[in-house]
Amino acid sequence: MIIDAWIQHPTLRMLGDPMFDSLRRWTKGQLPAEEPPLSSTLAAMQAAGIDRALISAWIGPHGALISNDEVAGFVAQSDGRLVGVGSVDIRRPMAAMREVRRCVQTLGFKGIRVLPWLWEVPPSDRRFYPVYAACCEAGVPFCTQIGHTGPLMPSEVGRPIYLDQVAIDFPELTIVGGHIGYPWTDEAIALATKHERVFIDTSAYTAQRYPAALVEYLRGHGRHKVLWGSNYPMIPPAKSLEGLSALGLDNETTALFLAGNATRVYNLG
Repeated sequence: MIIDAWIQHPTLRMLGDPMFDSLRRWTKGQLPAEEPPLSSTLAAMQAAGIDRALISAWIGPHGALISNDEVAGFVAQSDGRLVGVGSVDIRRPMAAMREVRRCVQTLGFKGIRVLPWLWEVPPSDRRFYPVYAACCEAGVPFCTQIGHTGPLMPSEVGRPIYLDQVAIDFPELTIVGGHIGYPWTDEAIALATKHERVFIDTSAYTAQRYPAALVEYLRGHGRHKVLWGSNYPMIPPAKSLEGLSALGLDNETTALFLAGNATRVYNLG
């Protein structure tokens, strides 16, 4: 069993946003002329042997790049292979709380993701707190990005240490920090070690590029705290997994990393 903790099926309006110019420069990708078919995402999963994937909405100050209802539609077409992760507009606290409830209770989503760099405020900002309360109430994880921001937006709000105060204020909240926290990976490891409900996912990095400190943590006392993710379509799942065997993980740790931790954290059992 392999579960990808972070993918998105992109819309044309997401792919065409100028803030992603840097990603297109790195990946040498071209803008498609039509909406990408869901079959392309499912085929990428199939090629890597991915059984299930958590597929995310994207909502920012300028609206939905991928809406919650679009994600629900993708999930409905996936024959159980995709699991929805919603997003909300943090500027409207009551509407955001209601949308968290709708995502979980009506759409069946298993998490909520908001990216601080999209809003240019850290996750300790007061505008996030109603979302955290709603996630606690709904019993789902809050997912976010930690570390350097690939798109052309400031990276400072991705410092993992901002989540320290959040975890203290909301001890019931499960937090998953995606993108390993680089170049502040040591901060991410410190937080995941300190807080029982703080986790790291490795999306946006291939196994060959994991920092040595993260590999050491994964091999040792962090084996229950790290989830594998690809960040498709930026990195195809098969590419993300290249080099995994060279990390020296034992069978138990590999199983936890590739599926067991995601199953537990996102209640996928």
